[in-house]
Amino acid sequence: MIDDQKNRVTDAKKVSRQSFNSKRNFPIWLSTIAFLVILGWSAQQVNFSISDLIQGLPNIWDFISRSFPPDFTHLGKYSLSVLQTVQMALVGTVLAVIIAIPLGIGAAKNISPHPVIYSICRTVLNTLRSISEMIVALIFVTAVGLGPFPGVLALAIHSAGMLGKFYAEAIENTDKGQIEALEASGANRWQVIRYAIWPQILPEFISVNLFRWEINVRSATVLGLVGAGGIGFELTSTLRLFRYQESLTIVILILVTVMILDKLCTKIRQHIL
Repeated sequence: MIDDQKNRVTDAKKVSRQSFNSKRNFPIWLSTIAFLVILGWSAQQVNFSISDLIQGLPNIWDFISRSFPPDFTHLGKYSLSVLQTVQMALVGTVLAVIIAIPLGIGAAKNISPHPVIYSICRTVLNTLRSISEMIVALIFVTAVGLGPFPGVLALAIHSAGMLGKFYAEAIENTDKGQIEALEASGANRWQVIRYAIWPQILPEFISVNLFRWEINVRSATVLGLVGAGGIGFELTSTLRLFRYQESLTIVILILVTVMILDKLCTKIRQHIL
């Protein structure tokens, strides 16, 4: 009897799979063809060419060969620039957290004070998140001049949008039972946040903020390309002056810094969480 039941279950699965495939085959093939057509058209529009890449390989090899050995003459100077990049990321992340917390609370549907506030906070977060750090950095470089400060502001604004969205989703996914229990006992909104929501989201809150700091270190490196300070500015300068050996030194410093920060953040997560 057990074998008969297994056979019936197997037959039912086969019938279900065949029915699913018969219904889905045409849309899947149609979607695949449409995707390939769009992909081919996009590749053509961006001048994607394997032959050009192959022809450029000798130039890439020439660049790499001219970068060795790395020149550590200005190691101290570049190390200070790397430190400045890490500091830019740290300050930018902290500012982003300060901005994102009230926006995240307002954008959480289950605790937002009013539907209008919910809509406004969601719109603000979407706007902040959609603007690239590079664009914001260019605006602030024009407004306040060259240096790390525009980079800090750019990182803070973009990161606030990302973090605020995470905070809102984390709050919405908390256990509703604890919230309802506190509300039933007469707790106000801030007591609910303090005693029901905050303990639930704290581990994720710490983890995502550390992860955002790591991302901002990488982003701060790129912001130097538009004059927003940090090691990216030094890297751009050495490349423009064809000092490739110094450029390699900077790349090595960036890689070492990122690896150290990754280990540090992992240790902090393990210790706190």
